[in-house]
Amino acid sequence: MTPNLIRQAAIVLSNLLTFSSPADAKLSEFFRNNRDLGTKERAFVAESVYGVLRRLRFLSTVTANDENDPDDARKLILAWLLRVQGMSIRELEPMLNEQQKEWAHLIKAKSTDNLPLAVQADVRDWLWEKLVAQYGEAEALTIARSMHEQATLDLRVNTIKGTRDEVLAKFIAENTSGETNVTKTPYSPIGIRMPNRMNIGRHVLFTEGKIEVQDEGSQLLAHLVAAKRGMMVADFCAGAGGKTLAMGALMRNTGRLYAFDVSEKRLHNLGQRLKRSGLSNLNAQVISSETDPKLKRLNGKFDRVLVDAPCSGLGTLRRNPDLKWRQTPEDVAELNVKQTNILARAAKLTKVGGRLIYATCSLLSDENEKIAEHFLATHPDFKLLNAAEILAQQQIQLDTGDYLKLLPHLHNTDGFFAAVFEKLDSTNAVNADSVTEKNKAVVTPVVEAEADSNHEAKLPEDEPEKAKVEKVKVKKAVAKQLPKEAKPRVAKTKTVKA
Repeated sequence: MTPNLIRQAAIVLSNLLTFSSPADAKLSEFFRNNRDLGTKERAFVAESVYGVLRRLRFLSTVTANDENDPDDARKLILAWLLRVQGMSIRELEPMLNEQQKEWAHLIKAKSTDNLPLAVQADVRDWLWEKLVAQYGEAEALTIARSMHEQATLDLRVNTIKGTRDEVLAKFIAENTSGETNVTKTPYSPIGIRMPNRMNIGRHVLFTEGKIEVQDEGSQLLAHLVAAKRGMMVADFCAGAGGKTLAMGALMRNTGRLYAFDVSEKRLHNLGQRLKRSGLSNLNAQVISSETDPKLKRLNGKFDRVLVDAPCSGLGTLRRNPDLKWRQTPEDVAELNVKQTNILARAAKLTKVGGRLIYATCSLLSDENEKIAEHFLATHPDFKLLNAAEILAQQQIQLDTGDYLKLLPHLHNTDGFFAAVFEKLDSTNAVNADSVTEKNKAVVTPVVEAEADSNHEAKLPEDEPEKAKVEKVKVKKAVAKQLPKEAKPRVAKTKTVKA
């Protein structure tokens, strides 16, 4: 650590505090523009800025002279070193100027007795209130604090090219991580957990396609889809294709696997990963939105349809701590509409007897249980399956109830939610027009209001011409799959205030 390195970290942090774009993208841009920084220097900058983002509300409190004192990146870095990393002023003094020494003494002396729980949790008030409503104060605080920790590095073994035991033995023999406790993931039968972060991109196992970086929770989601040999499977929001490739391996490179996404760039990244994977059963297609006309010919064709829906990402705060400062209640409400519409459209792709899997990496019931309940209330031709039973059929002993619900403090994974629906034969399903008032009552106000004004996803394919004309008059909901990026916030304001 040097005075210049602290200054560099403060420059990066100051840029990130505008929250105008994802932190990882800005950090990558900084490193591209500062190639002279060594590995250890890059590690210090990254750990410092991410450390501050994880604890921003607490650190903002201990650096502020009064409630409206604007955040100062230099002070925040000092506070992280002193109050979170536990460094002493004596250790830091050789690297501080006189003003910084004065700040350091004030920061060290600042009392943190009786801090509001939302400050202790390091989240905005709106998010804290939602977590408390769902989990109660004690568990909400535990969940929030578990997000202060850095995530482990989880790897998925590509079983098309190797076995977990082979890969594990090689890592242990190399002692690549610098530690001896490289382990198998406790739930995923194809996962390996590394104790420390490391650059895996140049390792021979990665370049040969034998491993992929993938959180254990994401691996479990691929198992929950339970795709089998010879099936026709769709990943409706494929992104860069981590789950797509995992499903392809579970299918043993048989059947047909489709990857749909609205982003050509993300699917291009999937193409690069596909080359390493050894899979040949994958067909990637860019779509304009969930209502792209090219999807119509595939209606009722798929044995499995995975909807890893665009969401707030609040289950990934160990990796993406900036999301808790970038997301707003308005963003979540907008995402609820997209989630509802995408799930409804994906349902049409599912064949009778097939399964539709809805998943998010969110902690919020607004994006999870409520969306699932709304879907069941408006799609009586689907029934909910028990997630634990599906996993047990694959010798994965993990019971979180009807839904798959993973939390960092319980499962040491990112926060994940998933629901599995099976499509019923129309002769056994209740007609959609006979949905009861009781079922309608489970629809959340935000989604219900949008459903009233967007019939496009609900009208049958062979609707009468009159209905088509009326439909054009209806106000359309947001069609794009990806969530709107949060508007830039001015760093001069108190960034972490609720």
